[in-house]
Amino acid sequence: MTLIKSISGIRGTIGGKVGDNLTPVDAVKFASAYGTFLKQNSNNKIPNSKLKVVIGRDARISGPMIHNLVMNTLLGLGIDVIDLGLSTTPTVEIAVPLEKADGGIILTASHNPKQWNALKLLNSKGEFLSGKEGELILEIAESEAFDFSDVDSLGEITVNDAYMDIHIDEVLELPLVDAGAVAKRKFKVVVDGVNSSGGIIIPKLLELMGVECVKLYCEPNGHFPHNPEPLKEHLGDICKLVVEEKADFGIVVDPDVDRLAFISNDGEMFGEEYTLVACADYVLSKTPGNTVSNMSSSRALRDITNKHSGSYQASAVGEVNVVELMKKTNAIIGGEGNGGIIYPESHYGRDSLVGVALFLTHLANLDMTVAELRASYPQYYMSKNKIELTPQIDVDTILVAMTEKYKNEEINTIDGVKIDFAENWVHLRKSNTEPIIRIYTEAQTQQLADDLAIRIINEIKAVAGI
Repeated sequence: MTLIKSISGIRGTIGGKVGDNLTPVDAVKFASAYGTFLKQNSNNKIPNSKLKVVIGRDARISGPMIHNLVMNTLLGLGIDVIDLGLSTTPTVEIAVPLEKADGGIILTASHNPKQWNALKLLNSKGEFLSGKEGELILEIAESEAFDFSDVDSLGEITVNDAYMDIHIDEVLELPLVDAGAVAKRKFKVVVDGVNSSGGIIIPKLLELMGVECVKLYCEPNGHFPHNPEPLKEHLGDICKLVVEEKADFGIVVDPDVDRLAFISNDGEMFGEEYTLVACADYVLSKTPGNTVSNMSSSRALRDITNKHSGSYQASAVGEVNVVELMKKTNAIIGGEGNGGIIYPESHYGRDSLVGVALFLTHLANLDMTVAELRASYPQYYMSKNKIELTPQIDVDTILVAMTEKYKNEEINTIDGVKIDFAENWVHLRKSNTEPIIRIYTEAQTQQLADDLAIRIINEIKAVAGI
């Protein structure tokens, strides 16, 4: 059980002691800090006008409790709330500017198991707060410098449950999304919604694009039927069902629908890393330009970007860092290798709906199966590992030691340590969302990627004395 306070929000397990877990007291404290931050920094200069915040949640069991605590805390600060209820992260992101709101909160622990929940915080553009803004909120929370409103100045709640439909409409109106072309192909797709809001919104999108949808775990009750991180070891059921149903492919999303993975028609993983590669291949073929992904993402995006005569750059891990570099380089598509698609034509946030619609349109324009499409891309294989942190493990000492050990290789230290070898790479970094060190490796076969990971993990353990 733990509580993680970071610049990207607050995340923790439900229950336990205040300050150690995400208890009701902690939820109120950090909602108060966010509301106070907005009041101190809002561009809203109209006298006597209230600030406005959009709130939505995924389907996890603790959602309604945390939702009510956070909403009513903002009311107590004199802030109006637009309540989207059950929603998705990208839906809240598009709702904030449409509502001309001052900010937004998504109540989700994303890919974490059901005992976790979190407050993910947005600015008035519907984008994640900067590191500097996140630090200010942590300082406000620590000082508890809250000033609540009197009884005549309390905020009000407006319920709006139409935004998932509005989000779908926005995606279907994108110029590179061709629902007509998709409908003609009569695709059949299996969807694993991990019993969260993706189980509602993804099938709705597919049906409007003329796709036959086979639903698996699409009841939004928060009882996740498997670990909700969309990795191969968690997805045996959908891999099997895609083959049984003779489906064209499978779609998997995480509980808040900002990560997207595909299952090929042969029941094999398309590869989370290749979600972005495939969508970028399509977008770049129609609108040439630049791309960005984070340092832990596959080299395949670089290769595809070069094929289309664009420029590729890598950012530090974290959506806010990817978005910042995308804006700086005028990237037309980007994201993260965990299946996060960021398409600025829609909005600057990871969005599985956008990814699904672009992928379907791409596939509709091709005369090949999903397995054949995957085989057409540069072949890289990743190994994603982690080491649980304990009080005796000093991450900084480990990273310094590894940097020194491999000082003759190409080293990047903007986010942990990335060591680029000629044929493969390794990226070591402390997670922003869990008490772990992440060890990602990539090579030209799975065996080579796994072997490199084992070697690096053993070297880290030797340094740490574990």
